[in-house]
Amino acid sequence: MGIWSTHVVPRIVDKALAGPQERAVRERVCAGLRGDVLEIGFGSGHNLPYLPPSVTSLAAVEPSGVGVRLAAERLAESPVPVTFAGLDGQRIEADDESYDAVLSTWTLCTIPDVRAALAEVRRVLRPGGTFHFAEHGLAPDDGVATWQRRLDPVQKRVAGGCHLSRPIEALVRDAGFGEVRVERYYQPKMPKAIGSMYEGVAGDVLAVE
Repeated sequence: MGIWSTHVVPRIVDKALAGPQERAVRERVCAGLRGDVLEIGFGSGHNLPYLPPSVTSLAAVEPSGVGVRLAAERLAESPVPVTFAGLDGQRIEADDESYDAVLSTWTLCTIPDVRAALAEVRRVLRPGGTFHFAEHGLAPDDGVATWQRRLDPVQKRVAGGCHLSRPIEALVRDAGFGEVRVERYYQPKMPKAIGSMYEGVAGDVLAVE
């Protein structure tokens, strides 16, 4: 990894994903988390203020030391204790059935082997556990999706390996969850190629709301 990806991209992401739209997404996706939670792609800790009182601990997976340093103030103010569970979402440093929930926000776009990461999510979830996610990915409109595929090579270079065109819902369903609930939408005031969102929860059996 070069200087751009290691030192610059984490700082850009820290600012770019801290706006009011992103905060609203984080609040929604963190709702319903409980018990021992694992977060893949902890970044600079933007989800910490939105963890509900039902969360008793958070284990964070984050490859960027810069991101973790940027999280220092949020870590100090965290409502729950935070530990770190390795650097790689593709190989999570945890035993089987270790967590009540797993959280991922704007992360699955960058993990090189996203299928391996989702298999790890399944592995570390306890029976009855849930996977909460908010990700950008492949747009539902063919014209937008075409542009996403065209822009992917540039996006991966400038945004630390980020893919615009990953079919997040299909990937989560293919991971073997019994039930997946997803809301699809475009984030307002953003280019559709970047702002095509998947927001949802997956588990073997989801409670009726």
